[in-house]
Formats: sequence, structure tokens, C-alpha cells
Amino acid sequence: MAEKIKSLVDDIKDMADADAAVAQGAGSCTDPVGTPNNPSHQILTVANVITFCRLALTIAFLVLFSEGKDRALALTFYAVAAITDFLDGQVARRTQTVSWLGKIMDPIMDRVLLFTGVLGLMIVGELPVWVAVFVIGRDCYLGIGALLLQRYRRRPVDVIYIGKVTTALLMSGFCDLLLGVPQVHPLGITSASWLPGLNSQPAALGIFLVYAGIVCSAITAVIYTREGLAIRREALAASGRD
Repeated sequence: MAEKIKSLVDDIKDMADADAAVAQGAGSCTDPVGTPNNPSHQILTVANVITFCRLALTIAFLVLFSEGKDRALALTFYAVAAITDFLDGQVARRTQTVSWLGKIMDPIMDRVLLFTGVLGLMIVGELPVWVAVFVIGRDCYLGIGALLLQRYRRRPVDVIYIGKVTTALLMSGFCDLLLGVPQVHPLGITSASWLPGLNSQPAALGIFLVYAGIVCSAITAVIYTREGLAIRREALAASGRD
């Protein structure tokens, strides 16, 4: 485990050194260390501690929920981890301790929260299978794309605003579905059994937040794909290849 952690730290430092060298060559790296455009190599920062505390809360939620022990406490852990999604980033920016580890862990933590919420709802049978397949499939697609993009640029693609909106909608929706309240009358606009709330089946209000999150998620995937392709084109053009 210690070797894996050391390897991750070394990778982060290499990534930072590579970007710093590029920026220095271009004469554009003028921001102070610890700001979003010039992250530091620090590991033990208040913001990163908050991130790992959120991870611990998420794991505790999944264990308690899957074992059927104290559902209320499990949901409290999940809600706290989800609500504080913005906190680590705000702390990092306000204290000028933005780090490469934090920039990498932030989107990973978002995915962990979403996956555990999906898994919890799948366990109790309160989430349509297609929603879980879409959410997990979309993130696998973007993850593979990010790995392929490493060939052309070491620095990961920055999280965009609509991506944060997507995460907030899905997290809020999953939290409400986990609570199961409030229940709303179905809209009855379709007969599809796999669209609770939109068909004749009553559902928790959170399902509509999940639907909105899925729409934003699809839009986000398109934007990230276009940005990734643009980065690839620029890298190939710079190297003189087609």
C-alpha cells in the first residue's frame, strides 16, 4: 500500500513538473503556487483531509446500508459527504492550498459518491436498472477517454460548471430516493414501466432530480468529448502529425 501511495505521489509530481516546464517555457506561469492555475505538490492540506473524510463517510454509508443497520445513520453519513462536495474546493482556493492531489481526487470523490448511492438504491430495488447502467457507463466512458488523453496532455481536463451541476442534481436525487420522501403523484405521461414518476407509478421527488441529472450528464459527456478531441488535434498539430 505504501508503495502504491508513493507511486501516486510521484505521478502527481511528474505531472506538475511537466506542466510547470511547459508554462515556464511559454512564460505564462505567473500565478502564485497553490492557486487553481498553479497547484502545489502538497499532500497533507486541510482541503485534502476534508476530501478523505468524505471518502470515509461514504464507505461507512455503504457498509451500514448494505447490512441494513441503522439506515438513518447511513443516510446521514451519505448526506454529509454529498452536501460538503463544494467545501474542499472552497477551502483550497481560499487558503491558497490548491494541490495536484486535490484536483485529481475531487472528480474521483464525486464518482465514488454517485456509485455508492446507485449501489445502495440498487440493493433495495428503488432505482431503475437503466439509470445505474447509464450513470456508471457514462463515467466509465469518460474515464477511458481521460486515460487515452494522457497520451497528448498530462494535466487532466478541468471540471466544468455543468459537470458540477450534474453531480449536485444526481447526489440530491439519490439522497432523496434513499430517504424515500416526499412521495409525489405520478405524471402519467407514459406507460413505460422503467420511468417511475413519469408513468402511473408513484415515486419519490428525487427521481425527477435524477432525470434532470441524467440529461445534464449526457450534455457534459458531449462537452468533455469535444474538448478531448480538441486537445488531441492541438497536440497532433504541434507535433506535425495528422
